[in-house]
Amino acid sequence: MKNYLFVLRKAAHSGSFVQEMLDIILTTAAFDQKVGVLLLDDGVFYLKNGQQPEMTGIKDTAAIFKALELYDVEDFYTEQESLIDRGLKITDLCLPVQAIYRKDIASLMKQFNVIVSG
Repeated sequence: MKNYLFVLRKAAHSGSFVQEMLDIILTTAAFDQKVGVLLLDDGVFYLKNGQQPEMTGIKDTAAIFKALELYDVEDFYTEQESLIDRGLKITDLCLPVQAIYRKDIASLMKQFNVIVSG
């Protein structure tokens, strides 16, 4: 079994990107591969509580990411500096996330066999 890390950097409501990445994550997890998700930059907004996507006609990304637990995707990471730069705290996110510092990201990535960045 390989370990996959999906690195998400784009804003939560950036078109079809969210659905495409989720499809890849779900497919990988469905084949009993270990999956982790790292949220960097504007990617931290994927898990932000209180999204109101109905105002823009877009899906609630936080709700979609919560469904990943059904596929045993439970390892979520975020960069502490990305949260701070966007005025967010770990408690503003809807799932348990491990916040790591920028200097420790390379170390985290070494724990995975495959890294998919988007």
